[in-house]
Amino acid sequence: MPRCTRKGCGQDYDVTTNDPYSCTYHTGAPVFHEGLKSWSCCSDVNKPVLDFDEFMKIAGCTVSSHTNEAPEVPTPAINTSSVSSNLIVKEAKDGAEVYSTSAPKLASPKPSTPLPVEAPVVEDEDDLDVPVTPGTVCKRKSCGVAFVSDEVNRIGDGDETICTYHPAAPIFHEGSKGYICCKRRVLEFDEFLKIEGCKKGRHVFAPKQRTEPQAEQFTDCRVDHYQTPKEVHISVFAKQANKEKSIVAIEDNQIHFDLYLPGPKRFRRTIILFGPVDPDGSSYKFYNTKVEVVLKKLDTRSWTLLEKTTRDLGNISLTFGVGGRTGTIGGKDLVLDEQNTNRVN
Repeated sequence: MPRCTRKGCGQDYDVTTNDPYSCTYHTGAPVFHEGLKSWSCCSDVNKPVLDFDEFMKIAGCTVSSHTNEAPEVPTPAINTSSVSSNLIVKEAKDGAEVYSTSAPKLASPKPSTPLPVEAPVVEDEDDLDVPVTPGTVCKRKSCGVAFVSDEVNRIGDGDETICTYHPAAPIFHEGSKGYICCKRRVLEFDEFLKIEGCKKGRHVFAPKQRTEPQAEQFTDCRVDHYQTPKEVHISVFAKQANKEKSIVAIEDNQIHFDLYLPGPKRFRRTIILFGPVDPDGSSYKFYNTKVEVVLKKLDTRSWTLLEKTTRDLGNISLTFGVGGRTGTIGGKDLVLDEQNTNRVN
């Protein structure tokens, strides 16, 4: 069957059923400006788009019958005024006039815009478990084969299962048109649509759904603590942390947190502890809403802060931990180190 050559149509048609309402096409020319793509005949109706595949889906704005005649290409007009403007008349020694044209002044060449760097191409695969409606066109660029049946287009190694296509995106650079994956470039848009694919593979009528990997995001989590004479309790409010992938490493004078949270989020922090601890006597546990850490002190003095600092804290009063919960009735014995014992006495 012949293929319609009207812009925006490109369908195979039957001559016997071709009527004045069979073809929907564009009468104007494609317009590519600053990354936007549209048709000159209906730019006020159809908004310009950025993606080339979306541009190819813009519905035609004129209805007529199909045709396979080659589209007319307007011949560029020749500007003769520039020739006469460069004409120079000189008089020879014998009095005869000599006509010549001066060489046009060439502007200094501008640095050409660098071509886009070719990115790794991730090709779609056909999902054979998804049923396809007859007439569905292959999704690969420059293929255009319509689906007939699984036996014809998807199963086996017959000629109709082979897809000739372009794996990379189209490129429009300084008036030339082509594909990144091959070297051929043309000026006319109709010629661009005729560029034959440079790679062979299988048709893609129903692309497999693939999940794009999400970029990892580092986030902060609230860290609280309290202490007793022998222990320091730390709570990291990391909700639903993955205990299989997460790491909590306790050392003599510091603790490392590397917690994997739902989605792409991750919490990472190292805390230089105010005082020394016993790693073997310390422990941690994962809960649904937090990670609980119990550090065993090497001495029984109270910690002014959880994290050691080089700042001068001044004359700060120390709060010493006591056993039991807050509000427990009865006096508690303070536990002081040697320096504080001397100060009290």
